[in-house]
Amino acid sequence: MFCLIITIVLIFPTQAKSDSYLENSIPLSLMYSGPVYNFGGGGLDIDSAIQWMINQVRGCNSCAEKVDVIVIRDSGSNAYNQPILAMDGVDSVETLIISHRKNAQKQNIIEQIENAEVIFFAGGDQCQYLRNYRNTEVDKAVNSVIAKGGAVGGTSAGAMIQSDFVFNACSETVTSKTALKDPYQDITLDEGLFHRQNFQGTVIDTHFYERDRMGRLMTFVARLLRDGISDTALGIGIDEDTSLIVDKSGLAKVVGNGFVYFVLGDHLPEKCQPQTPLTFSRFKIWKKENGETFDLNHRPLTADYQVSVENGELDSSPY
Repeated sequence: MFCLIITIVLIFPTQAKSDSYLENSIPLSLMYSGPVYNFGGGGLDIDSAIQWMINQVRGCNSCAEKVDVIVIRDSGSNAYNQPILAMDGVDSVETLIISHRKNAQKQNIIEQIENAEVIFFAGGDQCQYLRNYRNTEVDKAVNSVIAKGGAVGGTSAGAMIQSDFVFNACSETVTSKTALKDPYQDITLDEGLFHRQNFQGTVIDTHFYERDRMGRLMTFVARLLRDGISDTALGIGIDEDTSLIVDKSGLAKVVGNGFVYFVLGDHLPEKCQPQTPLTFSRFKIWKKENGETFDLNHRPLTADYQVSVENGELDSSPY
């Protein structure tokens, strides 16, 4: 007796390599309408930005489809649970306080993250986030949510860890003044945690205007270029009480009371070395307010304005 075995291979279109490495193992029935992102600048959370993530993932507004939300933080409380649970289309909210690297490997924690459709990182300490989550099962689980078309958001440090490169803040406090004076003192830029399209060469900073962080963001951009980490570098500075929401095509929109600044470096700095003030001519800057957009995937060629740094001093107001 002979048995005929037929193997059927189904081939689905994939996204770019950075987002598609997990998709091939995910059943089509579990794919959602993202991935989408929400980066908050600290201060007040923008509820409409969180609601936008929820709606984008389920592919509808005011419909029966519901999602599960996981809040991740390295310390603190479950204060996010009730406000998010009250939003439209939320089935459940769980806060996971993951303060040690060993907890980032626990199976029950990993399963909760993998089963969620929306992930939100609370503010905290980006150094601890990087130390505790990098190359762990939590890292992989969040990437699996991105790969199945879910949403990932965060505020303050929880937003900073989500760019392509991250200022790890593991040393002393770095201000714009100290960064411009010495671009290498206490500044370490790590590779980001998550794999995603449209964010190549980016570095996010938060509490932006309130803490006058333009100078240090310019320094981060200059460092990425001088150290050969990226051919072009885009700094994204987000004010408090403000969010930047990004759809799956890479179109970013500002929501909230403040501004988002996009700071592009597209050439090598003239002077960027230890114990020497920064010199960098013609940073290209776009300043966007509530309702305005910036296409991360097709970045504009002409800036709103330009600012240069000469021996650690700005030649004009950067805001």
